[in-house]
Amino acid sequence: MKPLILIGGGGHCKSVIEAAESAGYQIKGILDIPEELGKEVLSTQVIGTDDEIPNFVDKAEFVITIGFIKDPSIRIKLFNLVKESGGKLATIVASTAHVSKYATIGEGTVVMHHAFVNAGAKVGNNVILNTFSNIEHDAVIGDQCHISTGVMVNGDCKIGNNCFIGSQSVLANGIAIGDNIIVGAGSTIRKSIHEKGIYSGNPAILKIKIK
Repeated sequence: MKPLILIGGGGHCKSVIEAAESAGYQIKGILDIPEELGKEVLSTQVIGTDDEIPNFVDKAEFVITIGFIKDPSIRIKLFNLVKESGGKLATIVASTAHVSKYATIGEGTVVMHHAFVNAGAKVGNNVILNTFSNIEHDAVIGDQCHISTGVMVNGDCKIGNNCFIGSQSVLANGIAIGDNIIVGAGSTIRKSIHEKGIYSGNPAILKIKIK
């Protein structure tokens, strides 16, 4: 395994450091904004800025360690910047997570501690599968999503690109969620939803439309 360069030094970065170290990775450093140079996140130092991504392409693999709650645009921008620079994004699976050998996990995705990905599931690129999330058999998760802590994605569900599913939410078996949808914490999604916006409740309903 090549060492890792992490991009973004906030709270989510701490979780990724712990997961990556548990999986046996060496972390070379963090890239962040100029004001954070020299700062340490846990035991890892901010060694440069995003402009220096091309300097590490041959020396390390990358992980985007900026979180996503309402808007994935920064994560998407950084993912594309790494790819355009010729870099490779690592796929991290924490030591206590389980990913079936019959599942597929995309580039740049991080599977946090105690997450579970069952047989036949397909998870896209640059996805966060957070602590205790459960992706059941044959579920499909699109690119650039954040499946938050304790979320239950039941069998045959399909989640589009750029979606955030809040903590402890439950998706009933076989439903579909369109692109660019945010689901608030603790929601129950009983039927498919496609209109772009913010949903919450039990059952989840559209609260705010997003253009």
